[in-house]
Amino acid sequence: MSAPTPDAAKDAAEPPAKKGGRRKLILLAIPVVLLLAAAALWFTGILPHLLGMEKPKQQQTAEKKPEPPTYIDLPEMVANLNSNAHRPSYIKLIARIEVPKAADVEKVKAAMPRLQDVMQTYLREMRPEELRGSAGTYRLREELLNRANAAVAPARVSDVLFTQMLVQ
Repeated sequence: MSAPTPDAAKDAAEPPAKKGGRRKLILLAIPVVLLLAAAALWFTGILPHLLGMEKPKQQQTAEKKPEPPTYIDLPEMVANLNSNAHRPSYIKLIARIEVPKAADVEKVKAAMPRLQDVMQTYLREMRPEELRGSAGTYRLREELLNRANAAVAPARVSDVLFTQMLVQ
């Protein structure tokens, strides 16, 4: 017998190439392609429609038309500001409150005495320096809004609008 050549020994040591590599690639690619197709159908709106998850047209149009807010005038408020004893300062405030839901209007009107009391009490504790400039007006609006929401809870006030504000 002849001696084995180095190439023949190398071929005998290597196992034959596996034929399952292509099969594994196909088995991995099929779920990925199906997942991508399902995602495309979902985001285009076709799949939710087929599954019956689409909102009825009546509900879609009802959501598109927001309810206009209702405005309630507050009575004129005059308060003595917290200032030094030499010269008294006053604030005269006429405001409107914005109520987003028409159903809450009656609740807010019923709580009007409490709302006025809360606002008057807060205005009496203000100093004239705190009301200067747009930043002071903004802080006053935010504080009155927070206090108004606390006074009329569970109803909601979305904004306090100043019609007239005079600091003397």
